[in-house]
Amino acid sequence: MKFVRFIMKNVALASAPHHIEHFSKFSPSPLSMKQFLDFGSTNACEKTSFVFLRQELPVRLSNIMKEINLLPKRLLTTPSVQMVQSWYIQSLMEILEFLEKSPDDQSVLEEFVNALVNIRNRHNDVVPTMAQGVIEYKEVFGQDPVTNQNIQYFLDRFYLSRISIRMLINQHTLVFDGATNPVHPNTIGSIDPHCQVAEVVKDAYESARMLCDQYYLSSPDLVLQELNTDNRNQPISIVYVPSHLYHMLFELFKNAMRATIENHKEGSNLPLIQVMVAIGGEDLTVKMSDQGGGVPFRKMENVFSYMYSTAPKPQMDDKHRAPLAGFGYGLPISRLYAKYFQGDLQLYSMEGHGTDAVIHLKALSTDSVERLPVFNKTARRNYEVTQGADDWCVPSREPLDLAVFRLAK
Repeated sequence: MKFVRFIMKNVALASAPHHIEHFSKFSPSPLSMKQFLDFGSTNACEKTSFVFLRQELPVRLSNIMKEINLLPKRLLTTPSVQMVQSWYIQSLMEILEFLEKSPDDQSVLEEFVNALVNIRNRHNDVVPTMAQGVIEYKEVFGQDPVTNQNIQYFLDRFYLSRISIRMLINQHTLVFDGATNPVHPNTIGSIDPHCQVAEVVKDAYESARMLCDQYYLSSPDLVLQELNTDNRNQPISIVYVPSHLYHMLFELFKNAMRATIENHKEGSNLPLIQVMVAIGGEDLTVKMSDQGGGVPFRKMENVFSYMYSTAPKPQMDDKHRAPLAGFGYGLPISRLYAKYFQGDLQLYSMEGHGTDAVIHLKALSTDSVERLPVFNKTARRNYEVTQGADDWCVPSREPLDLAVFRLAK
């Protein structure tokens, strides 16, 4: 019997390219925060969600899997990237098993929830595994501007796609597992209809501070202010995914604390980290300001690059590295969390002083619509970019020796 299942599984995997080709012809269907709430409200229908996900998840998976194949061949052949590919293929095939099953069968709905949980667990290590693949590639082949650009373009889209897939899976499994979150009883799936931003700021700060205290034996204090233009006496709240906001803030706090401590002498009074939360008619903005010495302007373009990190290179099994450092993916992925619902994350630095990090989010749930990558001719052209001659003068790395010009006269 095991042999028969083994044969059937291999036959199914062999048909994966055909299914990827088919589903990649469809564009993903972005949902707004309001639609997510409607899917998970008291009138939520598990059958409707099941029918939607068994079609939508293969589309999202297939669209990004088409782009994986456009990566440089030498990157594709790394063991880590091949492992990620195998996870995606296996997950796709497992979802496709439900295409012909009846949504009226309760056992099918239960099987589907279990399958989604298995898929989510399988993909838990996608980010560090793909990061390890990039490290393996860099160690053997080095870097060049064209490859860097291709990898940057792909990873932004790949990780954003992953965020969206996990969002769909989390909403379905959390809403229809029949249990209430005891810590956050008012959440709908992973969404808090009244997410109090200042509370998430405090939670992220305390978590980062605990790590900072453990490693550096000190940490900077926090000053938090709120500006609610609608009602100055009420705390600011929006419809949002608290875990997404926490992820962004925790990463920014880690960077701010590390920079602040390493930029000031041991035993001196550490300057505060200041956070301002403001909301208007369209936007919610969180600004975090530190006095950690800042970043030189010429290096600012590197802080969101997956090919660059100021921290020592980690290994997958490295359990002794500094807790405030890693693969260098913290800022790029935090920006993707902000962009996922049409926001952004930007950094403004003053070398010698400090850095302002600004998170922009949509204030209205109807404006918070998923930003999803689509595989098409435009996307394909971004992988075919070649390095041409620069149409701007490139300054010399060394000062000009004007004596040479005087002698020439």
